[in-house]
Amino acid sequence: MAIAILVPDIGDFDNVEVIEILVAEGDTVQAEDSLISVESDKAAMEIPAPQGGVITELKVAIGDQVSEGSVIAMLEPADDAPVAAPEAESSPTPVAPVAPPQPAPQAAPRRAAPVVPTKIDESSFAKAYASPSVRKFARELGVNLGSVSGSGRKGRVTQEDVKAFVKNVMIHGGAATAGGLEVAPMPEIDFGQWGEVESKKLTRINKLTGKFLHRNWVTIPHVTQFDDADITELEVFRKAMVAEYKAQGIRITMLAFLVKAVVAALKAFPRFNSSLDAAGENLIYKKYYNIGIAVDTPDGLVVPVIRDADKKSLVEIATEMGEISIKARDKKLKPADMQGGCLTISSLGGIGGTKFTPIVNAPEVAILGVSRSKMQPVWNGEGFDPRLMLPLALSYDHRVIDGADGARFTTFLSSVLAGAAEELL
Repeated sequence: MAIAILVPDIGDFDNVEVIEILVAEGDTVQAEDSLISVESDKAAMEIPAPQGGVITELKVAIGDQVSEGSVIAMLEPADDAPVAAPEAESSPTPVAPVAPPQPAPQAAPRRAAPVVPTKIDESSFAKAYASPSVRKFARELGVNLGSVSGSGRKGRVTQEDVKAFVKNVMIHGGAATAGGLEVAPMPEIDFGQWGEVESKKLTRINKLTGKFLHRNWVTIPHVTQFDDADITELEVFRKAMVAEYKAQGIRITMLAFLVKAVVAALKAFPRFNSSLDAAGENLIYKKYYNIGIAVDTPDGLVVPVIRDADKKSLVEIATEMGEISIKARDKKLKPADMQGGCLTISSLGGIGGTKFTPIVNAPEVAILGVSRSKMQPVWNGEGFDPRLMLPLALSYDHRVIDGADGARFTTFLSSVLAGAAEELL
């Protein structure tokens, strides 16, 4: 007898759109096979099959709106098909995980002074995705809706978005435009007039990541501090551990040591383990140590988080890093896997390069970029010694962190990596 497959608990999302159907009537599926993709205003998710069997009837089409409990399809279970664990039933798989967007900042409790209107661009104002009441509200405040990022469904601009925009302008100054800057729109160009071209759609991860990175770059005053860490002895120690744990299938990478070293640095400099509140008036210090790890996938960059890294051994962190990397590339990360980070590490050492300037992953206040290590001659007071040096690039929010503290942080981090490796275990 066929059973109904229902949309499981998908968090706070309601009436999400079906954007892709991954099976057809008559298909045989296994437990955890993806059936459909749905998209909210924050992520795209795949809904898995709760158990194996044959799809006898599809109950949704592309463009339909579904919520928790909606019927997706009818399934005739296989006699020996295992049923998915309850956690799998209630945890759809996101296929467009990115550093999760933060809620729109709330307006300050005190009355804000009115914004003196600049010239509103009627063309971009008219194209903005907003309700009539929000348009009226924006005009009263002299805000050009075309410059406001919407946090509502499908990027819809809400009244809270307009309030947050005005507050940001009042705090940081500037006209009522994107991030307080007068930015000319990009011109529309027919590139085909000069030769053959091909157009390919950006992946959902590319589009969402681009939106958040643009916001972070425009609204956060970035400074990047560069340094080199001497990891000569640490690399010898790491290679010995690689040989020791190879038989157990555990890959001991330099990134695992970096996670432990960053935790030590965050404890020594707690201001780096903080975030500004929505009003930009208070600093929230965190008493936990969750480290984000930027992972390169075929669809784009995702940032899963290693939670409570201070309470885990180096081997536990190395094991978890291997697991989350596989989950990221197989599109099995959950939204909760990418939330709550304190500081992100972006390592390009396995690819190449000498230095780069990473963009802060707000609401974090700093991000550590790591490039490929190389042997360099280092003066020891009498001559030059060959030492393995690891390039570090620490980008930070200058509203929270001064340049002197940025230099102290990288100096401390370098000393930890150059010190006794056993202390990082």
